[in-house]
Amino acid sequence: MFMLRKIVAHILFPVPLAMEFLLLGLYLVWFTRRHRTGKAVITLGTLWLGLMSNSWVAERLIRGLEDRYPAYVVSERARDIVPAPAIIAVLGGFANNDPGVPVSSHVSPELMVRLVEGIRLYRALPGSKLVLSGYDGSAEGMAEVAEAVGVNPPDIVPVPRPRDTEEEARLISAIAGQRPLILVTSAAHMPRAIQLFKKVGVQAQPAPTDYLAPRHPPTVDDFFPSPAALVASQTAFYEYMGLAWAKLLGKI
Repeated sequence: MFMLRKIVAHILFPVPLAMEFLLLGLYLVWFTRRHRTGKAVITLGTLWLGLMSNSWVAERLIRGLEDRYPAYVVSERARDIVPAPAIIAVLGGFANNDPGVPVSSHVSPELMVRLVEGIRLYRALPGSKLVLSGYDGSAEGMAEVAEAVGVNPPDIVPVPRPRDTEEEARLISAIAGQRPLILVTSAAHMPRAIQLFKKVGVQAQPAPTDYLAPRHPPTVDDFFPSPAALVASQTAFYEYMGLAWAKLLGKI
């Protein structure tokens, strides 16, 4: 089921979907007599790719996710946490296990942003523990980076087994127990993560980071195709599909 979900998601991502339209259209034009249909499918794929790579479109897709929770401000909430040291949980992502690269490259840029936010909160909240989760080396990679930048090793708790957010919620909730839990993940991923944690009985405090559509005055670049816009569109599609899948199966 885990692998099937990943495959279906990748098939429906904006770029693969555009390529599927284009390849189907080329097949119809070159190998069948349905030239008009083929041209229409090629046109559809081209327009789809253009829309998904447009910053204005991508930002509006992903802001519906990123705007649901405000940034975590320590100064306003520290008093509620100090009596019981907090668990700061940083959710996992892609890791690079290549031993030939420095430790700072063992985690993806997305994961590095999450980790930096987790370490910021760890330093601002004395007595807290840094729980780093993730599959296929991301937990270990984050732990290496955290230790390299001065986080006290006994305060680092790697959770290397979970393959997805649902498993992360179960394992991290068992570690946190009754202690306050601050959840750090990408802003677009936070709505799904919070609901999955709530399903296992944990009222996590959201600390979103890694914003892909920060608000800024419009520029000329916003109206041209860009790889960054494609990343934002793909992330939005992935999260909306994840929310729909979790609701369909009763997981949230």
